[in-house]
Amino acid sequence: MANKQKILIVDDDANIAEIISLYLTKECFDTMVAQDGEAALKAYETYSPNLILLDLMLPGIDGYQVCREIRSRSMTPIIMLSAKGEVFDKVLGLELGADDYIEKPFDSKELVARVKAVLRRSGTLKSDVKEADVKSVEYPDLTINLTNYSVIYYGRSIEMPPKELELLYFLASSPNQVFTREQLLDHIWGYEYIGDTRTVDVHIKRLREKIKDHEMWRLSTVWGIGYKFEVR
Repeated sequence: MANKQKILIVDDDANIAEIISLYLTKECFDTMVAQDGEAALKAYETYSPNLILLDLMLPGIDGYQVCREIRSRSMTPIIMLSAKGEVFDKVLGLELGADDYIEKPFDSKELVARVKAVLRRSGTLKSDVKEADVKSVEYPDLTINLTNYSVIYYGRSIEMPPKELELLYFLASSPNQVFTREQLLDHIWGYEYIGDTRTVDVHIKRLREKIKDHEMWRLSTVWGIGYKFEVR
């Protein structure tokens, strides 16, 4: 029997944490709860979770700082939970490296579905994939594999959160085609992020920090419109 995937739940509301744990346990996940930022960082080291559900409003060290600390040492998937629904809060969470952002109150089925989706994108949840179903694009010195969520750049593996990789793959799959920020939001993030175009800019900036311009290709800005993966 395969080992259960481990979810670290970080929330100072014991009732909410218990409910989340119950839902995930029913889906055969193993869970641990931490009720403040300091406890979350300690639990991260000892529990080694496959994914973290992270509330933003925590006593002491807040969720943003917890995310920053964890992201500085690993790419463990993080889903932020918050009653804050402002665009600024979502963008800040994404800038710090969160993989998803769920507003409270949330539907239990949606929460479980998003946990599974993020784990699947990160390659933690495995599924049977035929060779013919592998989604991969290759350019000189760059291979982007959406099936196993890997990027090989100049012969070495590049770590990046799922959304960054999905954005890179989507652009690279349609070379020289221009996409507006709204189109990219719709394809990569879905309807809930429509209007939050800064999200795209943040992710493009982070991609450019990891994937530099090549003599044969590059991530190009089309001013006033959006972006494209330009092939020369």
